[in-house]
Amino acid sequence: MKSTSKAARKSYSGINRIRIGDIIIVAIITILCLTCIVPFLHIAAKSVSSNSAVLAKSVYLWPKGFTVDAYKSLFLDGQMTHALIYTVEITVIFTILGMIVTTCAAYPLSKKRLKGKSFFAVMIMLTMYFNPGLIPSYLLMKSLNLLDNMWVLILPLMFSPYNMLIMKSFLQSTIPDSLEESAFIDGASNFRILWSIVLPLSKPIIATLSLFYAVGRWNAYADAKYYINIKALQPIQYILSNMVLSAADSAISLSESAQVVSVPEVWQAAAIMFATIPIICVYPFVQKHFVKGVMIGAVKG
Repeated sequence: MKSTSKAARKSYSGINRIRIGDIIIVAIITILCLTCIVPFLHIAAKSVSSNSAVLAKSVYLWPKGFTVDAYKSLFLDGQMTHALIYTVEITVIFTILGMIVTTCAAYPLSKKRLKGKSFFAVMIMLTMYFNPGLIPSYLLMKSLNLLDNMWVLILPLMFSPYNMLIMKSFLQSTIPDSLEESAFIDGASNFRILWSIVLPLSKPIIATLSLFYAVGRWNAYADAKYYINIKALQPIQYILSNMVLSAADSAISLSESAQVVSVPEVWQAAAIMFATIPIICVYPFVQKHFVKGVMIGAVKG
């Protein structure tokens, strides 16, 4: 008995012992977290600091001379508020359509009974390695009359082979075949099984991929640079990129009704926060499903 208790205490102490490797891992993770958090806090502090403090380069992680004049200018400016609402609209449509297409592709490819399954999977995967290039893509969009059109920001990127493979792996490893077989015996169709059985059991991966689609569309601006010339159709990230790249022009990029009283650097920081906060607010609603969906969908299958 004594030897058993000693071995148990030794094993327990070994589990709770802090090793050098654990300290190194914690230090690396902490540094990686700080590389994401510190720049965000710096921009947030500048966006609510006074012009003099920002010009003096004295603002780091805490605001000085607290003021929200830059945010008032943003909300008074019609272009930025319109771009924000317009980008939200595009992101919602893009995410919904992207998830529909991804689900309709992943579900049949996850089933052994699909004839030609390997061929279709290979054809889809080839699109991950071969890109037609910018000029052919532009000519295709032009021939389809999608230039200067909202749908040019939605349709070309609506389907992601990578997201489809993640969802396919999730369905193969999570949804047992016995459920579908019993449903088939009861007379259910493929669409009925997908709607009533598969989708309710796939909430973690749906939340995960929806976040992938939403964040990807929200942060994208290159396609707007190539295909959009009308200001009313430009997403907020494209306007923000132009503002950051041309600091001299950013001070006069607001409408006259905005009454700019902030220096360009403060206004740029406020605009970055203005464009970043909405997508950050989405994360808490899908966070509980996010980790589970990524781990099951990417590791298994």
